[in-house]
Amino acid sequence: MKGIPEFRASVQANFPDSVVDNLPGDITTGIYYGWACVGHGDVHKMVMSIGWNPYYKNTKKSMETHVIHTFKEDFYGEILSIVIVGYIRAEKSFESLDSLITAIYSDISEAKEKLDLPEHQCMKDDNFFRSNENNIMNGH
Repeated sequence: MKGIPEFRASVQANFPDSVVDNLPGDITTGIYYGWACVGHGDVHKMVMSIGWNPYYKNTKKSMETHVIHTFKEDFYGEILSIVIVGYIRAEKSFESLDSLITAIYSDISEAKEKLDLPEHQCMKDDNFFRSNENNIMNGH
């Protein structure tokens, strides 16, 4: 993963301010892709936004994860473990909600394609997802 700080986190599904505040200082805001596991379940592809979400004019940095999987039930209160493996693009504002939604679908499509590459597939089986530790680990 050239030029991208490796970041692994295991936190509740709604990332609290304390998680965002503890991100590596050199992490670039934008759209990332990687792997996610809810509780002790299966590992799925994911896309994550780290930043201020300019379209919504947020004043506080946030982390929003989209797990590319349809869950049969709500997983509120479960632990969401993530491994970020790549960067898609910088965050930006959009002229309309439709253009934001189009960009999100494009990000998901790109993430799916990249995560199928052998160098990213191996991270799906990382022991991190089977760990019982529920804290942030900065791997670089």
